[in-house]
Amino acid sequence: MDFFQAFWLGIIQGITEFLPISSSAHLILTPVLVGWTDQGVAFDLAVHVGTLLAVVLYFRRDVTNLTKDGVASLLQQRFIGQGLMACYLVIGTVPAALAGLLLLDLIDTQLRSVEIIFFTTLIFGLLLGWADWRPSQRRTITTLTWRDALLVGTAQALSLIPGTSRSGITITAGLMLGLSRESAARFSFLLAIPITALAASAKLMEVATGDVVVDWSGFVIGGLTSFIMALTAIHFFLKWLNRFGMWPYVLYRMALAAVIYVLLMN
Repeated sequence: MDFFQAFWLGIIQGITEFLPISSSAHLILTPVLVGWTDQGVAFDLAVHVGTLLAVVLYFRRDVTNLTKDGVASLLQQRFIGQGLMACYLVIGTVPAALAGLLLLDLIDTQLRSVEIIFFTTLIFGLLLGWADWRPSQRRTITTLTWRDALLVGTAQALSLIPGTSRSGITITAGLMLGLSRESAARFSFLLAIPITALAASAKLMEVATGDVVVDWSGFVIGGLTSFIMALTAIHFFLKWLNRFGMWPYVLYRMALAAVIYVLLMN
């Protein structure tokens, strides 16, 4: 992998990981459209680590409080401070973790086609627009229940299908449960931390136990660019959330679906 490919794929991953437009779809489609070879598992590990570090850094205070209060709640067998939210994040992570463990081979071999990405990009984009358009989205993140966490987590499991978008489907679920845009987005980003850590760990095991040759220059370039761009994407997404809502991303997904149809399906 040359510098140019690692640089641009890192940028694409960093931007699309936390915007509701599907990073997996973009990483699959980009090499197809420009004629690059597959970037490989080591590069996937690098960009996962980059985006994980970005979301942990951006929400560092929340992460510190959630970790501290979660451990204290476990030791004292009662919820302390942010201990209940930490519990909800665990509940929300379980469905995607189980789905990844049981279905990853199926997803990697059967569900990465251009046709599936076209339909998931289109359908889940329209669903996001409908959820954002609905009125009475006023619940705050403090009103979450374990059922909400489980439902959002179940939606997150669908994001293993390329084109769905992890942030898109979890924000959609949050909005459909009546959460405000801010609360739905915040829970989605916090929920990204454990599942991204698990994904990075799985990639690390694959690299460590397999016959994978690590291109260290591509690894560093991809990880660094994805980190910087993910940090930027999170900041501006949250800053512009109330001003623009979800419709810019819905329209982008419609345009992307049109490009996929015209260029890759005809």
